[in-house]
Amino acid sequence: MNYFFHSGRLKLFCKLCAILLFISLPGACFSQINAEQVLTIGRNVLSMDDYMLAIQYFNQAIKAKPYLSDPYFFRALAKLNLEDYQGAEADCTIAIQNNKFKTEAYKLRGFARQILGKDSLAVEDYNIGLEYNPIDKYFLFYKAVALTQLKKYEPADSTFDILLRQYPKFDDGFTARARLNLEQGDTTKALDNIEMALSISKSQINPFLMKAEIAWQRKDWEQAASAVDAAIRLRPELPDLYVNRAFIRYNSDDFFGAISDYNYAIELDPTNTAAIFNRALLRYEVKDLEKAEEDMTSVIKLSPDNVHAYFNRGLIRLELEKYKEAYEDFKLIERGHPRFYPVYYAMAEAKRNLGELREAATLAHRGEELVANYVKNPEKNPLERPAIAAAQSNDISNYSDEESEEEVMNRFNHLVTISKAADVTLSYNEKIKGRVQDRDVSVEMEPSYAITLAEPPETLKSLSNYFRELDDLNQMGLVRQKIYLNPGLNSSDYNYMMNDLFDMSSRLEKEIETSGARPIDRLLLGVIETMLRNYNAALGNLDEAIRLNPHFVVAYMARGYARYANALAEIRLSSEGNKNDDSFLERTAYTVLLQEALSDFDKVLSLDPRVVFAWFNKGNIYYEAQDFTSAMQCYSEAIKIDPNFGEAYFNRGLSYLKAGNKGQAFSDLSKAGELGVIPSYNILKRMK
Repeated sequence: MNYFFHSGRLKLFCKLCAILLFISLPGACFSQINAEQVLTIGRNVLSMDDYMLAIQYFNQAIKAKPYLSDPYFFRALAKLNLEDYQGAEADCTIAIQNNKFKTEAYKLRGFARQILGKDSLAVEDYNIGLEYNPIDKYFLFYKAVALTQLKKYEPADSTFDILLRQYPKFDDGFTARARLNLEQGDTTKALDNIEMALSISKSQINPFLMKAEIAWQRKDWEQAASAVDAAIRLRPELPDLYVNRAFIRYNSDDFFGAISDYNYAIELDPTNTAAIFNRALLRYEVKDLEKAEEDMTSVIKLSPDNVHAYFNRGLIRLELEKYKEAYEDFKLIERGHPRFYPVYYAMAEAKRNLGELREAATLAHRGEELVANYVKNPEKNPLERPAIAAAQSNDISNYSDEESEEEVMNRFNHLVTISKAADVTLSYNEKIKGRVQDRDVSVEMEPSYAITLAEPPETLKSLSNYFRELDDLNQMGLVRQKIYLNPGLNSSDYNYMMNDLFDMSSRLEKEIETSGARPIDRLLLGVIETMLRNYNAALGNLDEAIRLNPHFVVAYMARGYARYANALAEIRLSSEGNKNDDSFLERTAYTVLLQEALSDFDKVLSLDPRVVFAWFNKGNIYYEAQDFTSAMQCYSEAIKIDPNFGEAYFNRGLSYLKAGNKGQAFSDLSKAGELGVIPSYNILKRMK
């Protein structure tokens, strides 16, 4: 369901009120506020595509009244827009448990399940919805599509009949039925339905793509080009459309048009391996060998496991008389695919040109032996055929055993195509609005918590930075500066106060010289030096603070972070000087520093077992050391103390990913996104 406001000013006013209320109300008050009012604000924010902020409002409504259905439903809708389909499914399930008559929840859960490939369960949801409303357009539409996916063609066709009788102007319905026709191999009916869809609306891209697909299969390149041209006019920002048109132009002998399309696709998306790979093949074909080699090298950098790129670069290097480099490319393929017989002939050619005739003969004999053994007993001695990873069609897996070696090689060097062009449009450019899952973020763990003089940045995260011992220290008023707990110590966040930090450091040192040092003075000086990245000085002052007060919890927390940051700095410096450095844990000098940091956080926990940030920081140390099991244990302890610790869910999710447990990673990253950790949704999207 969509919610619209008829006035732009009203939308802005609602949003400002929502943000002000969200900021002004402390977390403890949410249980006392009107859950319906918070839900209304969340719906207003949701209508403006501010999905992350909307989720935070729905969270508060759920805390206040967990037995309501609507907060879970609308949170599911927000998660769906962020492509967190598992999270959406789970929220819809709770919404239905709270109110089994909420039909929209069945529709939303069914849609999420379809995206997750649970088509049978989705059909069950749609059937329940249709019991309440037998002619609902989208229950019928989604059900028909799910049945098509399940290859239940007759009931799918019957459902489309009901849908299109009720809604004869529903262009998406005709397009989806055309897909059903194609699944059944009936291109004539498919074209009829496509034309019906286009007669209703020419603003949708899918009918044109399907027309191109049919013409493509018929090798009617002119019709295929015309259909892709129309798709490009609708969505000129999608690079994959240009890749497909280039393929069509190549088959129409329009070489320059094909190159032009590949160039433009790469301009739109410099990481589009299909476009770069194909451009390399075209350049190879016209003997522009140096540029062809450059393109294949680019593909390999972007996709290190692309066997085809290595093989073709090897062939190009043979023609460039780079025989040693060519042999290395072929050898790499042979290691991974020892039964791919053409690579032995290619290796033999490289060795022959290097003058190593005996080895060349041995390699050629190995290729012939593989083929001979295959002919004798194909089941016992199968030949390998590595598939083109980027291609959805026209790949090497389609050829038959009877094909000649030349045909095998032609397919191995075939241009690749993209079967679908994904919609990746962004609606907003603001940092936390719109489709945050489409933001290009680096996959990095959430940073450790540090004691600082800089105020923490405002975020959507549910966790407060409350640290009882630190709050008590600030309440005492022993120093003028307020001390904070901050996630990370990015110098760019406090550039504005660098001069003040240097001044405070000098003043404190003079005061200590003249009046002696209290533990708080040494702590403050240690914190300042840590912020200035002067770790040796910082550690000296923090050591002294702890000597003066062996139970100084805040000082242990500060020293643990300083030791951790110092170890990371030393490792980075060492890595710059030695590219072949050993793994993290094997660098014994730095391992000592990390162990000392761990001991500080352990001391914090022995003095106060409820300091959740100490568990989190310990988890980060283990994560950096690639001890993911220990890291997960630490993050789990943090989550036990505070179930709303979004960063702990996020980092535990990354740990699960590193350990190969994708299911648990999905669950943790979904929860982290729910709790306001923005990069979660981008990683969830990449994992799909």
